[in-house]
Amino acid sequence: MWENLLAAHMVQTGQGPLVFGQWRERIRGRLTDPMRRLLALAPPRGYSPDFLTPPESAEGLRDGLDAMLSLPRRTLRRDLALLTPDRRDLHFVRALAEGESTALHALGDGITAFHDLAVRPYLDKLREHISADRAARSQSMLHSGGEHLLSTLHPAVRWNPPVLEVAIPGTDEDVHLEGRGLRLVPSFFCWRAPTVLRDPELPPVLVYPVVHDPGWLLDVHGPREHRGEPPLAALLGRTRAEVLEATARGCTTSELARKVRIAMATASHHATVLRAAGLITTNRTNGRAYHTLSVLGRDLLNGRGPLARGGAG
Repeated sequence: MWENLLAAHMVQTGQGPLVFGQWRERIRGRLTDPMRRLLALAPPRGYSPDFLTPPESAEGLRDGLDAMLSLPRRTLRRDLALLTPDRRDLHFVRALAEGESTALHALGDGITAFHDLAVRPYLDKLREHISADRAARSQSMLHSGGEHLLSTLHPAVRWNPPVLEVAIPGTDEDVHLEGRGLRLVPSFFCWRAPTVLRDPELPPVLVYPVVHDPGWLLDVHGPREHRGEPPLAALLGRTRAEVLEATARGCTTSELARKVRIAMATASHHATVLRAAGLITTNRTNGRAYHTLSVLGRDLLNGRGPLARGGAG
């Protein structure tokens, strides 16, 4: 449900043209009226109702939809009241706020249709990126501990013990965990800034963007061999740019050599150069080197400068 919501945001913006531009072109021309019900509740900037991302959706889209369809009217009305006036005044939104069953099920149908168009065809690629992020975070946790993990999640996230500060545009609120823990949710369609739920009483989550391979869509719709020069080839050289892209998913030196189709010694050399430039980090365990992107490398690969640190706690 988080990926669905954030994909709904992304399709309405022009952000991340290198990563999402072609995907957006494919989706926009195929949007239907049922799908636009979701878009009506998901403005590209500002608040989207918390009920669109229930915690039950961690078990899958169907569980998330079942939880949403079972919500009491007061929850729907409370969340919808936080939308901007132009969105609240839409007939469909007013019907939702009144708890009309037909409107709620129509929203569920729209969410399912949008998921089938914009998310489901790309699930393998999304899972590949998210699995790479989880592997890199696991290595970070194993070798450097929880504080290092929290300090390196994203440029907009800062661990200032005992407070985790997150710079989220337009918000300035404190969330007290009070022993509830914090679920970290790596997301493919999250872009630039992390996001959280508005309601502090809901189970706390922090959704943050993963590193993106700019050629992900070509991997889905066409052979990788037909790709042109990597976007950073003019700066780094073709092979080194491919090495940096491959490292975005986290890998050992031997995996790196296999992905880029170069010799082990060549892969090791390029990794050393990128590490010296501060673009990747390397952890060594049991005689193996595991490479992941640094914050600087992530920003370079995603075509943006570092975000300012600090912000809402």
